[in-house]
Amino acid sequence: MDAIKDTLLNMLSDLHPDVDFESETNLIDNKILDSFDIVSLIADINDELDVAITADKIVPENFNSLEALTKLVFELSDED
Repeated sequence: MDAIKDTLLNMLSDLHPDVDFESETNLIDNKILDSFDIVSLIADINDELDVAITADKIVPENFNSLEALTKLVFELSDED
């Protein structure tokens, strides 16, 4: 799970290098991530981690923090 978290942290940092993603817990609520960021993240996760995020999983709760996103990707990768 740490490898997934590190990969996601790198992806997020590439999008917004000025944000402390390890402590921020309101990425969607505070409008740090927008819809374009989410689409980019989903594509990167699919490409780099070979994990498909389905439409029903694209909800603010799953993208509001690094921890929530890590949990989502870990659970989806575990389903394969």
